[in-house]
Amino acid sequence: MDRLLPGTTHFTLYPFKADLMFEALTRLFGKTETPADLSDPKLAVAALLVHLAAVDGSMGEDERRAIRGALMDHYDLDEPAVDKLIRDAAQQDADAVDFYKFTSGLTRLEMDDRVEIIRMMWTVVFADRKNHELEDNMVWRIAELIGVSSRDRTILRNQVRGKAAEAEDQ
Repeated sequence: MDRLLPGTTHFTLYPFKADLMFEALTRLFGKTETPADLSDPKLAVAALLVHLAAVDGSMGEDERRAIRGALMDHYDLDEPAVDKLIRDAAQQDADAVDFYKFTSGLTRLEMDDRVEIIRMMWTVVFADRKNHELEDNMVWRIAELIGVSSRDRTILRNQVRGKAAEAEDQ
């Protein structure tokens, strides 16, 4: 069956191939990409750290180093592994609409591990020696979502800020 080409002012005929269009749509929407395993805390934490570093509008080299260092130290990763983890995390962060997909699995961790996540977040915040209100708000929200008390969050902020100030003085 022939139809008029939509949006034209002249009569251009083209063959309408419903089966080809259906096939193209099926390929487009039927893609079965393997989703990243967000039950792996490393990927979820890395995605949160990547988002945190950029939440104030820029990600500096100090923040990049803080993310790499925190992930390498906490998860005992080598450089190639942490680079891959950060690339995967950045992709997951770009695809995310909220923090739930990252925090839902983290609530099952032991409290010490959840507190350590908040410590890593503060380390990234203070890597550039500034505490932007958007960064502060994000750490507060993540702490609430994973069950870290406001008292612990505040103590950690003060500890990490103090260490950052000491490092700057040296």
